[in-house]
Parts: sequence; structure tokens; C-alpha cells
Amino acid sequence: MKMARLGVLFDREEAEKQWGRGNNVFECYVYEILDHFRLPYQKIDSLEQLNSFDLLIVAQCSDTEATQATQAKILNYVESGGIVIAYGGLNNLKDKLGFKSQHISTAGYAELSTFLNQQTPLRYLQAEPWTYEGTELSHSQLGTLLNEDAYALQRIQHGKGSIERWAVPIPQTIVAMQQGTAPVTLDGIPAPDGSANIDEDILKADDGFELDWDLDRIFTQTGMPYFPHPYADLWREVILEHLVKCAMDKQLTIPLIDYWPTDVKHMAMISHDSDLNVDESAQITLDTLKSENVQSTWCMIAPGYNASIYEQIKKDGHEIALHYNALEQDDGIWSQEAFEAQLTWLQQSTKVENIISNKNHYTRFEGWGEFFVWCEKYGIEADQSRGPSKRGNIGFLFGTCQPYFPMAWADEKNRLYDVLEIGFLTQDLNHHTLADATVIEPFLEGVKRVNGVAHFLFHQIHIYQQQPVREAIVQLIHTAKQQGFSFWTSKQINNWVRGRRKVEIIGISDLGEIELKGNIYEDKLVVLLPVSAETSQTVKRFGLNCKIASIANHILKEA
Repeated sequence: MKMARLGVLFDREEAEKQWGRGNNVFECYVYEILDHFRLPYQKIDSLEQLNSFDLLIVAQCSDTEATQATQAKILNYVESGGIVIAYGGLNNLKDKLGFKSQHISTAGYAELSTFLNQQTPLRYLQAEPWTYEGTELSHSQLGTLLNEDAYALQRIQHGKGSIERWAVPIPQTIVAMQQGTAPVTLDGIPAPDGSANIDEDILKADDGFELDWDLDRIFTQTGMPYFPHPYADLWREVILEHLVKCAMDKQLTIPLIDYWPTDVKHMAMISHDSDLNVDESAQITLDTLKSENVQSTWCMIAPGYNASIYEQIKKDGHEIALHYNALEQDDGIWSQEAFEAQLTWLQQSTKVENIISNKNHYTRFEGWGEFFVWCEKYGIEADQSRGPSKRGNIGFLFGTCQPYFPMAWADEKNRLYDVLEIGFLTQDLNHHTLADATVIEPFLEGVKRVNGVAHFLFHQIHIYQQQPVREAIVQLIHTAKQQGFSFWTSKQINNWVRGRRKVEIIGISDLGEIELKGNIYEDKLVVLLPVSAETSQTVKRFGLNCKIASIANHILKEA
């Protein structure tokens, strides 16, 4: 089977106009989504290139009447057999094709199980479905927006090709779930049952979450509330599965690279925050981890531990990271100068110059992107600050367990920050004021569902002071290992993700082998080739039947 040629059209000129007006163009996040899967695609900056592609994602283009030339070229491409895919937008074609649009400004849920491998209705934050008003056009309507008289996808036949238009702006939805819809300047809305009072005059990451307290939480058998669905990651898989189905309709396929190396079935991570800095708490944590043969990430807050503790942390293979303190109650300050000073203190105290990771104390967060700018400036490559601060908002609070690169606001032209976000699911299980260990199983199942990172936070002081917390971390490790999870540090995950991102799929050879480009460890990569039918030789990934493909011997390597 040949590889589909996938193009992504992004109207840079129109985007510049929007940025000049202060408007976000989160449509460009589609690049990050495709790059995360390592899907082969080409950016298009000229409409003259359209006919060289089998599939065309129209990420962003002007909706004004001045784009009649663009409109004609896109329709000509479809008429000659191309498939156009759009996540909302395309309003410059709406009238010509005989459709009217409806703007839905409130959150809802899309039911997609009738045509995709998505059994959970997926939350969206806004939508713009089309309704056909003509009589001659051949089109079909797939999926539904629940509680709305609207469909999730319009498949419009035009000539030899089709237009596949989603009602939900999927890239923007993913950004909003992961990062919020506005800068964090105010307290969030607390849980109505009193389990998550985030309105405490402390600005935090979870003040900007976009899920619903009533509709998106469920409870364990002991009554622990949690968010069970990684909606953003599932929307990623919707994009992938739909793209592959479109390619297969043309007897083509789109190879991709699996998230983790050959020897990792599922990924887990444990981090610790050194609050109170009691040496005895560090020692019992070290002893516990050593007995379970697990390495973890230690996020350090001043004044830190005795020097001998740091040496043992390093000797046992753990990672030393920053625990940036901007909590005023603990004498912290939200400023670049404070961030730099605390990082310098950590480097000097631990004799570790290259600090890779950070988690903000109390998940403190303000604004939109200035914190990520500080990380970039001072060499922090991975952050772990996006997680729950309360008992009642644990789980997939931000819709994701994937490591991802966050997107800037319009004032930075929606660039991607060079900081890998690795959020956490919960903290200090069995702590007398927090969730109990009944959430371990559903959290691991949720992570396995999308093959992300099961990141659990345990404070050393609670492992030391509360026996049930110590039992919970051991229970977590045993349960996860039994289910095939490997435990990595934040630094290890960061290094793997960045290394994997340097590999490009460039083709499929006549022998059916995948041709790659980039600096890689060939024997570590798992390259997947989606196929139409499930057989004894296929594996299930991302809702797709895939063969594990051979890699061509003539891999191109770059310096």
C-alpha cells in the first residue's frame, strides 16, 4: 500500500492580520498534533501546490469574499479527486455549496461511535455545524452533537473528491482543554460539592480548567470524585483515525511512529515535592523507592536537604528538579528574577548544573505564557505544573496525559513554547485529606487508553508522616508494573520525546519498509502501518488496526 501525500494549508497572511488585531489563531496547533504522531505531511504556502497531494487539511484561510481565487482552487482540487479536511472554518465555501452555519457558543458533547472507534461522547467547548439547504448536492452527515440538532461531520461530494468538514474546531478545542481559554487572572469556579475549593485567592493552573463539575466527573466505589476522560487526547485520536480512513478510501495509508520505545508497553512517572525539607522524609522515600527498584523525579524547594541526601538521590539514579516557589504564604514571588534565583540556588546546592525539569509549588500559575518563557530562558525543558491542587479535581483535569508542547497567546503569534508539559493526575494517595488508592486502577486504565504518561505526585513528608501514603506508593508501583508500566523520570521522558520528534517518515519502499530521516536509535522505534483489516499480525493502536512495520536499511541520518 502506498503512502498518502498529506498537505496542510495555512494562510500565513491572514494569520498575520489576526495576530495584528490581537486574535488567536489556534488552528495552527494542528501542526503539533500531526508532529506528535510523527505523521508525514508537508506545509503548503501556495495554492499552486494543491494537486500534488492526496489529502489536504485546510487549517486556516480567509473567510472573506476576497478569497474567490482560493475558493475556486480548493474546489477544483476536490473536483479532480482530492479530499479536503477542515476542523471548522471553510465559511468562504459555505454559500457556494448551499449550506448555512449555526454557531454554538456553549460546551457540549459529540457522539462519534457510529463511524469512529470512539465510544465516549467527547466534550467540545464551541461548534459551528453546517446545514444543507440545497437539493442537488450529494452529502452525508456523520456523528451528532448531543442535545443539538446538528451533526459532527459533513461529508460533501464534489466531482471525484470530497470535503470533510468537522463542526468542532478540534485543534482549538485541544489547546483550550490543555491550557484554558484565557490567561489565569482570577480564581476558578469551585466544585459545588465542596470537594475542590479552588477559589482561595491563589492563582493556580487549575483555575483555568474547562471541564464540567457535574457532567465530567464520576466516583470510585469509595466515593472519590475524579475526571475519567482524557478528552484532548481522544480528540487527537479522532484526527488521526479520520485521516487514516480518508487515506484508505483512496487505497492509501499513513504510517506513524508509536509513542514509546520497543521495550516500553506503558509509561508511568513518580515525582516528589520536597515541601518542609525534612531529611528523614527524604531517606524513607529513598529507601522505599530502592526496595521497589523505581527511579523518580525530585522537585526541590529551598532551603532543601542536607548535601548527603542529594548525593544519595543522584547515586540511586533519581532526577533532581526545581520546585519553583511563587506562593506568597511560603515567602514565594511570581517573577522571572525569583525563578532564576531559585534555579541558581538549586544548581549550587546540589552541584547539578543541568536542571531539566520543574514543577511549580502548589501548582502556582499566572497569565498565559510568561512562565514558559522563563523556562526557555533558563534551560528548563520539561514542566509538571499542570495538575490538580484539590481532592475533588483529580484525574484528567486538563483532558490529557500526553507530553505536549504548549502554545503561546496571540502576542507571540501562537508559537509553540520549547517546554515539554508532563502534567500529573493526583497527589499523595491515602493522605487523610485527599483521595484514596481506589483511583489507581481507573487512572492507569485511562492512561493505557491513550498510551500517555501515568504521572503520580507523592510528597516525601507525607510518605514519612503517614503510613497509608507510604502503602499507596508501593501499591501504585506494584499495580502499574503488573499491568506492564515502566517508570521513567521526567528527564528520561523529555529526552525520548524530543529525540523521537527528530525522526521523520519520508516514504514507503517497494518492499513495504518505512523510510526514515533523522538521528535515531533504529532498534528502539516502533513504526506503525495502518491497515484496513484486523488480522493475527495486527496490533490495535489509537483505534486503528496496524502492522508493526520494518524500517528500511537505507535510513538517512543528519548531523
